Amino acid sequence: MGERLQRGGVDGPGVHGRGVALKHDADIPLQRILCSVLAAISLGAVMHLFRLHLAGVGLGNLADGIVAGAVPLLAITLTRDPLLVGLVSTAMWLPWLLGALLVGVVVDRTDRARLRRLALAARTCVLGAGVGVALADVLTIWVLLALCLAYAVTEVFSDLAASAMIPQLVPREDLPRANARVMGTERLMQEFVGQPIGGALVMLGAGWVFGSSAAVVVLVVLLLGRLRRPEGFVAPRRSSVDSSVAEEAATVRQDLAEGLRLVLRHPVVRPFTISAALTNFANTAYFSVFVLWAVGPGSAVGLEPWQFPLLVAVLSAGAIAGSLVPSRWLLRVGEVRVMIGCWFVNSALLLVPVLVPAWWAIGPVLVVIGATNMVGNVIGASIRQRVVPAQLLGRTGGATRTLVFGTMAVAGPVGGLVARELGLPVLFVGATVMALLVTAWVATRVDQDVVDRAEAALAEQETTPVR
Repeated sequence: MGERLQRGGVDGPGVHGRGVALKHDADIPLQRILCSVLAAISLGAVMHLFRLHLAGVGLGNLADGIVAGAVPLLAITLTRDPLLVGLVSTAMWLPWLLGALLVGVVVDRTDRARLRRLALAARTCVLGAGVGVALADVLTIWVLLALCLAYAVTEVFSDLAASAMIPQLVPREDLPRANARVMGTERLMQEFVGQPIGGALVMLGAGWVFGSSAAVVVLVVLLLGRLRRPEGFVAPRRSSVDSSVAEEAATVRQDLAEGLRLVLRHPVVRPFTISAALTNFANTAYFSVFVLWAVGPGSAVGLEPWQFPLLVAVLSAGAIAGSLVPSRWLLRVGEVRVMIGCWFVNSALLLVPVLVPAWWAIGPVLVVIGATNMVGNVIGASIRQRVVPAQLLGRTGGATRTLVFGTMAVAGPVGGLVARELGLPVLFVGATVMALLVTAWVATRVDQDVVDRAEAALAEQETTPVR
Protein backbone atom coordinates (compact mmCIF):
# COMPACT_ATOMS: atom_id res chain seq x y z
CA MET A 1 0.00 0.00 0.00
CA GLY A 2 2.81 2.37 0.83
CA GLU A 3 4.53 1.78 -2.50
CA ARG A 4 1.31 2.33 -4.41
CA LEU A 5 0.65 5.65 -2.68
CA GLN A 6 4.20 6.82 -3.14
CA ARG A 7 4.32 5.91 -6.81
CA GLY A 8 1.03 7.67 -7.40
CA GLY A 9 2.31 10.81 -5.69
CA VAL A 10 5.61 10.94 -7.58
CA ASP A 11 4.07 10.19 -10.95
CA GLY A 12 1.07 12.44 -10.43
CA PRO A 13 0.51 15.71 -12.31
CA GLY A 14 2.50 18.77 -11.37
CA VAL A 15 1.23 22.34 -10.87
CA HIS A 16 1.09 24.14 -14.19
CA GLY A 17 -1.62 26.75 -13.67
CA ARG A 18 0.78 29.69 -13.30
CA GLY A 19 3.45 28.49 -15.68
CA VAL A 20 5.91 28.04 -12.83
CA ALA A 21 7.68 24.68 -12.60
CA LEU A 22 8.31 23.40 -9.09
CA LYS A 23 11.90 22.38 -8.46
CA HIS A 24 12.28 18.60 -8.67
CA ASP A 25 14.51 18.27 -5.62
CA ALA A 26 12.03 20.18 -3.46
CA ASP A 27 8.86 18.52 -4.71
CA ILE A 28 9.77 14.87 -4.24
CA PRO A 29 10.69 15.05 -0.50
CA LEU A 30 7.38 16.79 0.27
CA GLN A 31 5.44 14.17 -1.65
CA ARG A 32 7.37 11.42 0.05
CA ILE A 33 6.58 12.86 3.47
CA LEU A 34 2.88 13.13 2.63
CA CYS A 35 2.82 9.60 1.22
CA SER A 36 4.64 8.24 4.27
CA VAL A 37 2.09 9.89 6.58
CA LEU A 38 -0.81 8.47 4.56
CA ALA A 39 0.79 5.04 4.49
CA ALA A 40 1.35 5.13 8.26
CA ILE A 41 -2.28 6.09 8.89
CA SER A 42 -3.50 3.36 6.56
CA LEU A 43 -1.18 0.78 8.14
CA GLY A 44 -2.38 1.79 11.60
CA ALA A 45 -6.00 1.21 10.59
CA VAL A 46 -5.13 -2.17 9.09
CA MET A 47 -3.25 -3.28 12.21
CA HIS A 48 -6.15 -2.17 14.42
CA LEU A 49 -8.51 -4.41 12.46
CA PHE A 50 -6.06 -7.31 12.58
CA ARG A 51 -5.67 -6.90 16.35
CA LEU A 52 -9.46 -7.06 16.74
CA HIS A 53 -9.50 -10.17 14.58
CA LEU A 54 -6.69 -11.71 16.64
CA ALA A 55 -8.48 -10.91 19.90
CA GLY A 56 -11.61 -12.58 18.55
CA VAL A 57 -9.56 -15.62 17.55
CA GLY A 58 -8.03 -15.80 21.02
CA LEU A 59 -11.29 -15.60 22.95
CA GLY A 60 -13.09 -17.88 20.50
CA ASN A 61 -10.42 -20.53 20.92
CA LEU A 62 -10.55 -20.14 24.69
CA ALA A 63 -14.21 -21.18 24.46
CA ASP A 64 -13.30 -23.99 22.05
CA GLY A 65 -10.59 -25.17 24.43
CA ILE A 66 -12.98 -25.35 27.37
CA VAL A 67 -15.28 -27.59 25.34
CA ALA A 68 -12.45 -29.63 23.78
CA GLY A 69 -10.81 -30.25 27.14
CA ALA A 70 -14.05 -31.33 28.79
CA VAL A 71 -15.82 -33.40 26.10
CA PRO A 72 -13.46 -36.45 26.08
CA LEU A 73 -13.55 -36.56 29.88
CA LEU A 74 -17.33 -36.26 29.90
CA ALA A 75 -17.49 -39.04 27.31
CA ILE A 76 -15.48 -41.54 29.36
CA THR A 77 -17.73 -40.87 32.37
CA LEU A 78 -20.66 -41.93 30.18
CA THR A 79 -19.00 -44.93 28.44
CA ARG A 80 -15.68 -46.79 28.16
CA ASP A 81 -16.51 -48.25 24.73
CA PRO A 82 -13.68 -47.21 22.32
CA LEU A 83 -16.13 -47.03 19.41
CA LEU A 84 -18.48 -44.62 21.18
CA VAL A 85 -15.58 -42.52 22.45
CA GLY A 86 -14.26 -42.37 18.88
CA LEU A 87 -17.66 -41.14 17.67
CA VAL A 88 -17.08 -37.91 19.60
CA SER A 89 -14.41 -36.89 17.10
CA THR A 90 -16.71 -37.98 14.26
CA ALA A 91 -19.40 -35.61 15.53
CA MET A 92 -16.89 -32.76 15.60
CA TRP A 93 -15.65 -33.36 12.04
CA LEU A 94 -18.71 -34.67 10.18
CA PRO A 95 -20.11 -31.18 9.36
CA TRP A 96 -16.84 -30.38 7.60
CA LEU A 97 -17.33 -33.40 5.35
CA LEU A 98 -20.96 -32.65 4.57
CA GLY A 99 -21.03 -28.88 4.45
CA ALA A 100 -17.62 -27.22 4.12
CA LEU A 101 -17.74 -27.03 0.33
CA LEU A 102 -21.10 -25.28 0.25
CA VAL A 103 -20.17 -23.04 3.17
CA GLY A 104 -17.03 -22.02 1.27
CA VAL A 105 -19.26 -20.68 -1.51
CA VAL A 106 -21.29 -18.75 1.08
CA VAL A 107 -18.06 -17.28 2.50
CA ASP A 108 -17.06 -16.01 -0.95
CA ARG A 109 -20.49 -14.48 -1.60
CA THR A 110 -21.23 -12.69 1.68
CA ASP A 111 -19.58 -10.38 4.16
CA ARG A 112 -17.17 -12.69 5.98
CA ALA A 113 -17.12 -10.71 9.23
CA ARG A 114 -20.91 -10.68 9.49
CA LEU A 115 -21.12 -14.40 8.71
CA ARG A 116 -18.61 -15.09 11.44
CA ARG A 117 -20.64 -13.13 14.01
CA LEU A 118 -23.85 -14.95 13.08
CA ALA A 119 -22.14 -18.34 13.41
CA LEU A 120 -20.81 -17.46 16.85
CA ALA A 121 -24.24 -16.25 17.94
CA ALA A 122 -25.67 -19.63 16.90
CA ARG A 123 -22.89 -21.32 18.89
CA THR A 124 -24.07 -19.49 21.99
CA CYS A 125 -27.50 -21.05 21.54
CA VAL A 126 -25.99 -24.53 21.23
CA LEU A 127 -23.99 -24.07 24.42
CA GLY A 128 -27.09 -22.72 26.16
CA ALA A 129 -28.88 -25.93 25.22
CA GLY A 130 -25.98 -27.85 26.77
CA VAL A 131 -26.47 -25.97 30.02
CA GLY A 132 -30.15 -26.87 30.00
CA VAL A 133 -29.41 -30.55 29.40
CA ALA A 134 -26.87 -30.61 32.22
CA LEU A 135 -29.19 -28.90 34.68
CA ALA A 136 -31.98 -31.33 33.79
CA ASP A 137 -29.55 -34.22 34.41
CA VAL A 138 -30.38 -35.92 31.09
CA LEU A 139 -26.89 -35.92 29.57
CA THR A 140 -26.06 -39.21 27.84
CA ILE A 141 -23.36 -40.14 25.33
CA TRP A 142 -25.89 -39.69 22.51
CA VAL A 143 -26.97 -36.27 23.73
CA LEU A 144 -23.31 -35.29 24.04
CA LEU A 145 -22.72 -36.42 20.44
CA ALA A 146 -25.68 -34.31 19.26
CA LEU A 147 -24.34 -31.23 21.05
CA CYS A 148 -20.89 -31.77 19.53
CA LEU A 149 -22.44 -32.09 16.07
CA ALA A 150 -24.39 -28.84 16.40
CA TYR A 151 -21.35 -27.06 17.81
CA ALA A 152 -19.26 -28.21 14.86
CA VAL A 153 -21.80 -26.85 12.35
CA THR A 154 -21.26 -23.35 13.72
CA GLU A 155 -17.52 -23.96 13.63
CA VAL A 156 -17.55 -24.61 9.88
CA PHE A 157 -19.04 -21.19 9.16
CA SER A 158 -16.96 -19.31 11.71
CA ASP A 159 -13.58 -20.88 10.91
CA LEU A 160 -13.86 -20.65 7.12
CA ALA A 161 -14.90 -17.00 7.33
CA ALA A 162 -12.12 -16.14 9.78
CA SER A 163 -9.43 -17.87 7.68
CA ALA A 164 -10.53 -16.20 4.45
CA MET A 165 -10.43 -12.76 6.10
CA ILE A 166 -6.71 -12.81 6.89
CA PRO A 167 -5.51 -11.73 3.39
CA GLN A 168 -8.01 -8.84 3.65
CA LEU A 169 -6.46 -7.69 6.91
CA VAL A 170 -2.71 -7.73 6.18
CA PRO A 171 -0.47 -7.17 3.14
CA ARG A 172 0.66 -10.24 1.18
CA GLU A 173 4.25 -9.99 2.44
CA ASP A 174 3.02 -10.12 6.05
CA LEU A 175 0.95 -13.29 5.63
CA PRO A 176 3.53 -15.66 7.22
CA ARG A 177 3.81 -13.51 10.32
CA ALA A 178 0.03 -12.96 10.53
CA ASN A 179 -0.67 -16.68 10.16
CA ALA A 180 1.93 -17.48 12.83
CA ARG A 181 0.26 -15.05 15.23
CA VAL A 182 -3.20 -16.43 14.52
CA MET A 183 -2.17 -20.07 14.82
CA GLY A 184 -0.03 -19.39 17.88
CA THR A 185 -2.94 -17.60 19.55
CA GLU A 186 -5.27 -20.46 18.65
CA ARG A 187 -3.02 -23.05 20.24
CA LEU A 188 -2.22 -20.89 23.27
CA MET A 189 -5.82 -20.12 24.14
CA GLN A 190 -7.36 -23.43 23.14
CA GLU A 191 -4.87 -25.99 24.40
CA PHE A 192 -2.65 -24.17 26.88
CA VAL A 193 -5.40 -22.17 28.61
CA GLY A 194 -8.81 -23.46 27.59
CA GLN A 195 -8.36 -27.21 27.83
CA PRO A 196 -6.96 -27.23 31.39
CA ILE A 197 -9.86 -25.01 32.41
CA GLY A 198 -12.28 -27.40 30.72
CA GLY A 199 -10.71 -30.36 32.50
CA ALA A 200 -11.06 -28.61 35.85
CA LEU A 201 -14.67 -27.60 35.15
CA VAL A 202 -15.60 -31.24 34.55
CA MET A 203 -15.07 -31.76 38.27
CA LEU A 204 -17.80 -29.18 38.91
CA GLY A 205 -20.23 -30.55 36.34
CA ALA A 206 -21.16 -30.35 32.65
CA GLY A 207 -23.28 -27.24 33.25
CA TRP A 208 -20.18 -25.29 34.23
CA VAL A 209 -18.41 -26.43 31.07
CA PHE A 210 -21.13 -25.31 28.66
CA GLY A 211 -22.04 -22.18 30.62
CA SER A 212 -18.47 -20.87 30.86
CA SER A 213 -17.87 -21.44 27.15
CA ALA A 214 -21.14 -19.69 26.28
CA ALA A 215 -20.17 -16.62 28.31
CA VAL A 216 -16.86 -16.34 26.46
CA VAL A 217 -18.54 -16.68 23.04
CA VAL A 218 -20.91 -13.83 23.93
CA LEU A 219 -17.86 -11.64 24.57
CA VAL A 220 -16.43 -12.64 21.17
CA VAL A 221 -19.63 -11.63 19.38
CA LEU A 222 -19.61 -8.24 21.09
CA LEU A 223 -15.93 -7.71 20.29
CA LEU A 224 -16.27 -8.63 16.61
CA GLY A 225 -19.10 -6.14 16.28
CA ARG A 226 -16.30 -3.54 16.12
CA LEU A 227 -14.53 -5.31 13.24
CA ARG A 228 -15.85 -3.12 10.45
CA ARG A 229 -14.55 -1.17 7.48
CA PRO A 230 -16.39 0.91 4.84
CA GLU A 231 -16.06 -1.66 2.05
CA GLY A 232 -16.92 -4.57 4.34
CA PHE A 233 -15.27 -7.97 4.07
CA VAL A 234 -16.85 -9.33 0.92
CA ALA A 235 -14.49 -11.40 -1.24
CA PRO A 236 -12.79 -9.30 -3.97
CA ARG A 237 -13.80 -9.91 -7.57
CA ARG A 238 -11.67 -9.59 -10.68
CA SER A 239 -12.90 -6.60 -12.63
CA SER A 240 -14.02 -6.87 -16.24
CA VAL A 241 -16.33 -5.13 -18.67
CA ASP A 242 -18.99 -7.81 -18.25
CA SER A 243 -18.38 -8.37 -14.55
CA SER A 244 -21.95 -7.59 -13.51
CA VAL A 245 -23.38 -9.98 -16.12
CA ALA A 246 -20.92 -12.71 -15.16
CA GLU A 247 -21.66 -12.26 -11.48
CA GLU A 248 -25.40 -12.51 -12.07
CA ALA A 249 -24.93 -15.61 -14.23
CA ALA A 250 -22.70 -17.37 -11.69
CA THR A 251 -24.48 -20.17 -9.87
CA VAL A 252 -23.70 -22.00 -6.70
CA ARG A 253 -22.94 -25.10 -8.76
CA GLN A 254 -20.40 -23.20 -10.86
CA ASP A 255 -18.75 -21.79 -7.76
CA LEU A 256 -18.53 -25.25 -6.21
CA ALA A 257 -17.02 -26.65 -9.39
CA GLU A 258 -14.49 -23.83 -9.61
CA GLY A 259 -13.25 -24.41 -6.07
CA LEU A 260 -13.03 -28.19 -6.53
CA ARG A 261 -11.32 -27.83 -9.90
CA LEU A 262 -8.57 -25.68 -8.43
CA VAL A 263 -7.99 -28.06 -5.51
CA LEU A 264 -7.85 -31.14 -7.74
CA ARG A 265 -5.62 -29.63 -10.45
CA HIS A 266 -3.34 -27.16 -8.69
CA PRO A 267 0.29 -28.38 -8.55
CA VAL A 268 0.67 -27.22 -4.94
CA VAL A 269 -2.81 -27.33 -3.42
CA ARG A 270 -3.59 -30.83 -4.71
CA PRO A 271 -0.67 -32.71 -3.06
CA PHE A 272 -1.01 -30.58 0.08
CA THR A 273 -4.70 -31.52 0.31
CA ILE A 274 -4.12 -35.24 -0.28
CA SER A 275 -1.32 -35.42 2.26
CA ALA A 276 -3.31 -33.42 4.82
CA ALA A 277 -6.35 -35.66 4.37
CA LEU A 278 -4.40 -38.89 4.86
CA THR A 279 -2.17 -37.59 7.66
CA ASN A 280 -5.11 -36.15 9.58
CA PHE A 281 -6.93 -39.47 9.17
CA ALA A 282 -4.00 -41.19 10.87
CA ASN A 283 -3.65 -38.57 13.60
CA THR A 284 -7.38 -38.48 14.36
CA ALA A 285 -7.60 -42.26 14.57
CA TYR A 286 -4.64 -42.09 16.98
CA PHE A 287 -5.81 -39.27 19.24
CA SER A 288 -9.55 -40.02 19.24
CA VAL A 289 -8.89 -42.89 21.65
CA PHE A 290 -5.62 -41.68 23.18
CA VAL A 291 -7.56 -40.67 26.30
CA LEU A 292 -8.17 -44.39 26.95
CA TRP A 293 -4.40 -45.02 26.78
CA ALA A 294 -3.59 -42.13 29.10
CA VAL A 295 -6.42 -41.71 31.64
CA GLY A 296 -7.78 -44.05 34.30
CA PRO A 297 -6.49 -46.73 36.67
CA GLY A 298 -6.48 -49.38 33.91
CA SER A 299 -4.71 -47.21 31.34
CA ALA A 300 -1.08 -47.54 30.24
CA VAL A 301 -0.04 -44.08 31.47
CA GLY A 302 -2.33 -43.94 34.52
CA LEU A 303 -3.19 -40.23 34.58
CA GLU A 304 -6.01 -38.77 36.64
CA PRO A 305 -8.77 -37.07 34.61
CA TRP A 306 -7.68 -33.58 35.65
CA GLN A 307 -4.11 -34.28 34.52
CA PHE A 308 -4.98 -35.08 30.90
CA PRO A 309 -5.64 -31.45 29.82
CA LEU A 310 -2.28 -30.52 31.36
CA LEU A 311 -0.61 -33.05 29.07
CA VAL A 312 -2.36 -31.42 26.11
CA ALA A 313 -1.20 -28.03 27.39
CA VAL A 314 2.38 -29.23 27.02
CA LEU A 315 1.63 -29.90 23.36
CA SER A 316 0.34 -26.34 23.07
CA ALA A 317 3.48 -24.95 24.69
CA GLY A 318 5.51 -26.45 21.87
CA ALA A 319 3.10 -25.03 19.31
CA ILE A 320 3.46 -21.55 20.77
CA ALA A 321 7.22 -21.86 20.60
CA GLY A 322 6.91 -22.93 16.97
CA SER A 323 4.78 -19.89 16.13
CA LEU A 324 7.60 -17.61 17.32
CA VAL A 325 10.14 -18.91 14.81
CA PRO A 326 11.11 -15.89 12.62
CA SER A 327 9.93 -16.23 9.02
CA ARG A 328 13.32 -15.06 7.71
CA TRP A 329 14.91 -18.18 9.19
CA LEU A 330 12.48 -20.34 7.26
CA LEU A 331 13.15 -18.48 4.02
CA ARG A 332 16.90 -18.82 4.52
CA VAL A 333 16.73 -22.60 4.89
CA GLY A 334 13.88 -23.05 2.40
CA GLU A 335 10.28 -23.02 3.57
CA VAL A 336 9.22 -26.22 1.78
CA ARG A 337 12.29 -28.09 3.06
CA VAL A 338 11.52 -26.98 6.63
CA MET A 339 7.84 -27.91 6.28
CA ILE A 340 8.56 -31.44 5.06
CA GLY A 341 11.21 -31.94 7.75
CA CYS A 342 8.75 -30.86 10.44
CA TRP A 343 6.16 -33.32 9.16
CA PHE A 344 8.66 -36.20 9.28
CA VAL A 345 9.67 -35.42 12.87
CA ASN A 346 6.08 -34.88 13.90
CA SER A 347 5.00 -38.27 12.55
CA ALA A 348 7.94 -40.31 13.85
CA LEU A 349 7.54 -39.09 17.44
CA LEU A 350 4.04 -40.58 17.65
CA LEU A 351 5.72 -43.87 18.48
CA VAL A 352 7.10 -42.63 21.81
CA PRO A 353 3.87 -42.88 23.88
CA VAL A 354 3.62 -46.54 22.77
CA LEU A 355 7.25 -47.41 23.49
CA VAL A 356 7.53 -45.42 26.74
CA PRO A 357 4.04 -44.92 28.25
CA ALA A 358 5.10 -42.54 31.00
CA TRP A 359 4.27 -38.87 31.48
CA TRP A 360 7.94 -37.85 31.82
CA ALA A 361 8.69 -39.27 28.35
CA ILE A 362 5.47 -38.19 26.65
CA GLY A 363 5.65 -34.60 27.90
CA PRO A 364 8.92 -33.53 26.17
CA VAL A 365 7.92 -35.38 23.00
CA LEU A 366 4.63 -33.48 22.86
CA VAL A 367 6.55 -30.20 23.06
CA VAL A 368 8.51 -31.14 19.93
CA ILE A 369 5.38 -32.44 18.18
CA GLY A 370 3.57 -29.18 18.92
CA ALA A 371 6.44 -27.03 17.66
CA THR A 372 6.99 -28.95 14.43
CA ASN A 373 3.27 -29.14 13.76
CA MET A 374 2.91 -25.38 14.16
CA VAL A 375 5.87 -24.50 11.93
CA GLY A 376 4.62 -26.86 9.22
CA ASN A 377 1.05 -25.51 9.42
CA VAL A 378 2.14 -21.87 9.27
CA ILE A 379 4.24 -22.51 6.17
CA GLY A 380 1.50 -24.53 4.49
CA ALA A 381 -1.22 -21.94 5.16
CA SER A 382 0.96 -19.06 3.97
CA ILE A 383 1.85 -20.90 0.76
CA ARG A 384 -1.80 -21.65 0.03
CA GLN A 385 -2.80 -18.02 0.54
CA ARG A 386 -0.03 -16.93 -1.84
CA VAL A 387 -0.84 -19.34 -4.68
CA VAL A 388 -4.67 -19.22 -4.58
CA PRO A 389 -6.59 -16.19 -5.96
CA ALA A 390 -8.13 -14.10 -3.17
CA GLN A 391 -11.63 -14.44 -4.62
CA LEU A 392 -11.36 -18.24 -4.41
CA LEU A 393 -10.02 -18.61 -0.87
CA GLY A 394 -13.41 -19.42 0.63
CA ARG A 395 -14.28 -22.03 -1.99
CA THR A 396 -10.86 -23.67 -2.03
CA GLY A 397 -10.78 -23.60 1.76
CA GLY A 398 -14.17 -25.29 1.83
CA ALA A 399 -13.16 -27.89 -0.76
CA THR A 400 -9.87 -28.60 1.01
CA ARG A 401 -11.45 -28.93 4.41
CA THR A 402 -14.25 -31.11 3.03
CA LEU A 403 -11.62 -33.63 1.97
CA VAL A 404 -9.28 -33.17 4.94
CA PHE A 405 -11.81 -32.97 7.74
CA GLY A 406 -14.04 -35.50 6.01
CA THR A 407 -11.40 -38.16 6.49
CA MET A 408 -11.16 -37.09 10.13
CA ALA A 409 -14.88 -37.72 10.56
CA VAL A 410 -14.37 -41.30 9.41
CA ALA A 411 -11.14 -41.78 11.37
CA GLY A 412 -12.76 -41.67 14.80
CA PRO A 413 -14.92 -44.78 14.48
CA VAL A 414 -12.24 -46.55 12.41
CA GLY A 415 -9.72 -45.94 15.19
CA GLY A 416 -12.25 -47.10 17.76
CA LEU A 417 -12.94 -50.33 15.86
CA VAL A 418 -9.25 -51.11 15.36
CA ALA A 419 -8.55 -50.43 19.04
CA ARG A 420 -11.46 -52.62 20.11
CA GLU A 421 -10.49 -55.56 17.90
CA LEU A 422 -6.67 -55.38 17.79
CA GLY A 423 -5.72 -53.19 20.73
CA LEU A 424 -4.52 -49.63 21.17
CA PRO A 425 -0.81 -50.31 20.44
CA VAL A 426 -1.60 -51.76 17.00
CA LEU A 427 -3.67 -48.70 16.16
CA PHE A 428 -0.95 -46.28 17.29
CA VAL A 429 1.86 -48.00 15.37
CA GLY A 430 -0.25 -48.30 12.22
CA ALA A 431 -1.21 -44.61 12.33
CA THR A 432 2.43 -43.60 12.74
CA VAL A 433 3.59 -45.67 9.76
CA MET A 434 0.80 -44.23 7.61
CA ALA A 435 1.75 -40.64 8.49
CA LEU A 436 5.41 -41.29 7.64
CA LEU A 437 4.57 -42.83 4.26
CA VAL A 438 2.28 -39.94 3.31
CA THR A 439 4.95 -37.39 4.23
CA ALA A 440 7.48 -39.23 2.05
CA TRP A 441 5.02 -39.14 -0.85
CA VAL A 442 4.33 -35.38 -0.66
CA ALA A 443 8.09 -34.73 -0.49
CA THR A 444 8.36 -36.23 -3.96
CA ARG A 445 5.60 -34.01 -5.35
CA VAL A 446 6.29 -30.49 -4.03
CA ASP A 447 9.54 -28.57 -3.68
CA GLN A 448 10.42 -24.87 -3.52
CA ASP A 449 10.58 -24.54 -7.32
CA VAL A 450 7.02 -25.83 -7.69
CA VAL A 451 5.78 -23.28 -5.15
CA ASP A 452 7.69 -20.40 -6.76
CA ARG A 453 6.30 -21.23 -10.21
CA ALA A 454 2.74 -21.38 -8.88
CA GLU A 455 3.15 -18.01 -7.15
CA ALA A 456 4.58 -16.43 -10.31
CA ALA A 457 1.70 -17.84 -12.39
CA LEU A 458 -0.84 -16.29 -10.03
CA ALA A 459 0.92 -12.91 -10.13
CA GLU A 460 0.83 -12.99 -13.94
CA GLN A 461 -2.84 -13.97 -13.91
CA GLU A 462 -3.77 -11.11 -11.57
CA THR A 463 -2.03 -8.54 -13.78
CA THR A 464 -3.77 -9.80 -16.93
CA PRO A 465 -7.00 -7.85 -17.58
CA VAL A 466 -10.21 -9.86 -17.95
CA ARG A 467 -12.08 -9.24 -21.19
